[in-house]
Amino acid sequence: MSSKVYIADMKSTTNSESLVKKLSKLFYKAGFNEFIDKDDLVAVKQHFGEPGNTAFIRPVFTRQLVSDIKKMGGKPFLTDANTLYVGGRANSVDHLNSAIANGFGYASIQAPIIIADGLKGKNTMEVEVNLKHFKNIKVGSEVMHADSLISLAHFKGHQLTGFGGTFKNIGMGLGSRAGKQMMHSAVLPEIEEEHCIKCKQCVKYCPEDCITINEEKSFINHDICIGCGECVVTCPTEAITIEWEATSEGVEERLVEFTYGIVKEKKDKTAYINFITNVSPDCDCSGWNDRPIVRDIGILASKDPVALEQASLDLVNKEEKCFGMLVDKDIKPGENKFKHVHPSTDGGLRQIEYAEEIGLGSRDYELIEL
Repeated sequence: MSSKVYIADMKSTTNSESLVKKLSKLFYKAGFNEFIDKDDLVAVKQHFGEPGNTAFIRPVFTRQLVSDIKKMGGKPFLTDANTLYVGGRANSVDHLNSAIANGFGYASIQAPIIIADGLKGKNTMEVEVNLKHFKNIKVGSEVMHADSLISLAHFKGHQLTGFGGTFKNIGMGLGSRAGKQMMHSAVLPEIEEEHCIKCKQCVKYCPEDCITINEEKSFINHDICIGCGECVVTCPTEAITIEWEATSEGVEERLVEFTYGIVKEKKDKTAYINFITNVSPDCDCSGWNDRPIVRDIGILASKDPVALEQASLDLVNKEEKCFGMLVDKDIKPGENKFKHVHPSTDGGLRQIEYAEEIGLGSRDYELIEL
């Protein structure tokens, strides 16, 4: 049976058809109101935008979603986990300051922000998944304590996974800092001796006691290292560096496994929204955004994340490319635009295929206009 994906287009000619009100209509049409019980703690997962980026979902939409959740008796909070890379969101203080500067303060949204993995990314819960890449995953603990989860994702390009939508928003977004290292690379970390200050913080946090730090040498025993990433996110001098994955398919599968672990216990209390607007070539994690790849298409909502991602990708690929974008390439409607933007990736296809394989949903969908 086809999964239902609801779409609100960009056309608005009256106040009753404003995009903000269309989002509210999607909330009820897609049945998101049905699983929110009185006093449910509802996590609204959203990327708050790296400082300098302007393509992220506007706070006015988040405020409307918060309002609708409250009408159902829910208690919404905004959440995201800290980033692995150094930037404006690598710890909770910087992350909250960035979110507030980008318009997500309580006065604007009427909901608090709770960073899922704590001050320095150490508030982590291990979740058993027993899948291809991971037996257990590391997730920001606060989101796992929530009763319900709504993903509010910006659908756009991504230099490593082709595109970033629902799966990246949840899987990569809510993985703790150590979890993000697990997703980004299967390569075990090394210590760069010249940068090591012998503080032994990595030794303190290593769960396998596989790190040796002394006056003569600093090294990681790869025979017992499990690649958890705790040392990478703990090292104050970046002597233990991130080993980025060279190919997209492995990262796509791993972030989908994280998504699986995060939503499996909330399967009937989870919903997904994709904004196909400002479809920038790169992720909102960048401190900038280029002009969109295609025109604004609309807002999509579904209880099936696989169907939602497939529908979003299909709609983008059907569009003509925007003027001035990829001007040196002859991209025909129907071709995978993200593959052209990021030729080292598969255009994001593997994340959808793999999500269906492990039972997260169906690629067969019915697109229903609002």
